[in-house]
Amino acid sequence: MVVAVPRIEVAEQAGTSLDGEPRPSEDRVVVVDPAPGSDRETGAVAVLDGATEQRPGLPSGGWYAQQLGHRLHETLARAPGTDLRATLADAIDAVAREHDLRAGVSPSSTVALARWTAEVVDVLVLADSPVVLFGTTGVEIVADERLSRLRTAGRLRTRSAVESLRNHVGGFWVAEAAPDAAEHAVRARLPRAEVQTLILATDGVATGVDDYGLFDWHGLRQLADDSGPRAVLDAVRDAERSDSARTRWPRPKVHDDQAIVVVDFTTRSG
Repeated sequence: MVVAVPRIEVAEQAGTSLDGEPRPSEDRVVVVDPAPGSDRETGAVAVLDGATEQRPGLPSGGWYAQQLGHRLHETLARAPGTDLRATLADAIDAVAREHDLRAGVSPSSTVALARWTAEVVDVLVLADSPVVLFGTTGVEIVADERLSRLRTAGRLRTRSAVESLRNHVGGFWVAEAAPDAAEHAVRARLPRAEVQTLILATDGVATGVDDYGLFDWHGLRQLADDSGPRAVLDAVRDAERSDSARTRWPRPKVHDDQAIVVVDFTTRSG
């Protein structure tokens, strides 16, 4: 029997610290396969980008993204039909309770999440890790632009400014220790039959489209199709190496962490 099983490809690459030194990636990828005996047309993926933590005494953003990703995996595997906002809120709450984290003094992470059944594809985005859907009706970019708007307006230049705007109305929302942040996530739902490919990316990848102009999302998808998703990461890195002084593209790090997931619904196996 032939069953529709999406092909999922993942590529990751660590970036540098703020002082330019190599360090482990703070991005995390979650892949939820169908449970044994369940409908094989269901599944979920997520990418999380832990924020580099500069406040003394707090765990790293990578640690937080790891904990949150683990909780998301548990919930998505156990209760695949739960509303994605509730799924994220429950995961945030569980991590905060388990590790005694308090809102405002907790590490944080972006969340880009996609879940599918035989009928629909649901997407949730919190902070600046987008999900791009390619389908029969065109391309839909699901992005949370609050952070980029604040940066463009010059309102995130200091640590105190970031802390005053994090998870506040008029600021930006991110997974931290406040479950109600999930209510502010950007969401989308499309019929499964209309979706051909999903791309989830952290900002270390999306910058190749949004800031460097190396390709548009169609071009990024084509490169991933032709040469694999790692080729996308390498193209972004090559551009950054050509601007190691960070003058053409001002940025806090020479290289940001990178994570990309490509879900191809047109490939069938079974």
